[in-house]
Parts: sequence; C-alpha cells; structure tokens
Amino acid sequence: MDNREMFNLAGMVLAPWIQKASALIGVHRQVGGNQFRHCMAAMTILIDYHFVDSTMLKASIIHDLLEDFSAADKDDIRNVDAEGEKVLKLVLELTRDSKKETKKEYLHRLIHHSSPQAKIVKLADRISNLTDLHLFVFTKEKTENYLTQTEEMIYPMIEELLKSDITDEQKKMVIEMKKEIEDLIFIRKMYLKEFHSYESIRLNLLKKVSFGRSSRKME
Repeated sequence: MDNREMFNLAGMVLAPWIQKASALIGVHRQVGGNQFRHCMAAMTILIDYHFVDSTMLKASIIHDLLEDFSAADKDDIRNVDAEGEKVLKLVLELTRDSKKETKKEYLHRLIHHSSPQAKIVKLADRISNLTDLHLFVFTKEKTENYLTQTEEMIYPMIEELLKSDITDEQKKMVIEMKKEIEDLIFIRKMYLKEFHSYESIRLNLLKKVSFGRSSRKME
C-alpha cells in the first residue's frame, strides 16, 4: 500500500458500516464462520489489490446484507453517511432477489449491465468464496459446479471489466485477481482429481466436525 492509499484509508470512517454488517454474525456459512467474516474478507481483498475506494469498501462490507438479513432497511443504509446513497446503489447491483432472478440471470446481469465497481467487488467476493471452498465440505459435484460456474461466468465478467473505462493500474490489478482465481481453481481441481474416495472421506469428516452448518449458499 502506497502513501496515497494509506492516507485515503486513514480518512475513511468505516466503523458505522462494520456495525451494520455485524447483523450477519448470526448467518453461518457451510464452510465455517459466518457472513460477517466473509464480508470483512471481501473488503480486505479489495485493499490488498489497491482498490482503496471508500464507496467500494463500504459496499463490500455490507454486500450480502440485503440478501441475508431480512430486517435490513434501505433507508438506514442511505442515512449511514454522506456516501450512503452511492453505497446503496452499488449494493443493489450486487444483490440477487432469488424470487426474481436465477443465479445464472444474476451473473449475466453483472457481466453485461453492472458498473465496473460492482464487478470488482464481485471478484473480491468470489476470491473469498473460492478460498473458503475447502476440500470435503461440499459434495464433489457441488464443488465441480462452483468451479465451472466461475470459469463460465466470472471470466467473462473480467473480460468486460478490462474493456471498461477503469485505469490501466486498476486493469493490472484485475488481471492479478484473475490469476489468483485461476490458481484457486487449479488447486481445487487437483484435489478433486487426486482424491478418488472424496465422498466417503467427506461424509466421515462431517461426522466429526461441525462448522455451524446452514443452508447458506456461496454466491
């Protein structure tokens, strides 16, 4: 992180947004932990890739709030601070209404009709999810499907992002994010290829380990 980024980050007031996201502590993830930790991870991934933009960081902190916390209120988000309206707009781009959109429709919308900022936050979200795609937590089929979905939907999203009006430095960071995604996919495919007894091992482990599992799906 360079001096300019450190200065920008030091001037941001993120605590009210973190407080909002704390409502997600009670939303458990099948991989372990909860949605609050996942949102914090997405934020730190953005910082790690030099996307130190206040609207993007605030949106990443609450990017799952409207989906996963039924009591979340849009007006409350608008009124958090002076950037509330912009943050809400970005969060709405990233939010899927499962009653109106299938997962495929949602990802197509992000590819073709979302802002560059929404795409970048989605990449951070996907890196976090792939990092949490631990061996033996999901069935082999579900793991394979998630990896295939990433290749078929996230890679085109990256291509659209690289054609957008973001800066050359930001494009370099997007390319680095893609490399990390490729590495994460490659490693997990190798796991699946090498572990021929995947399902029996997975079921045996799940008898011994509890992550506070719920029906929450990685997005």
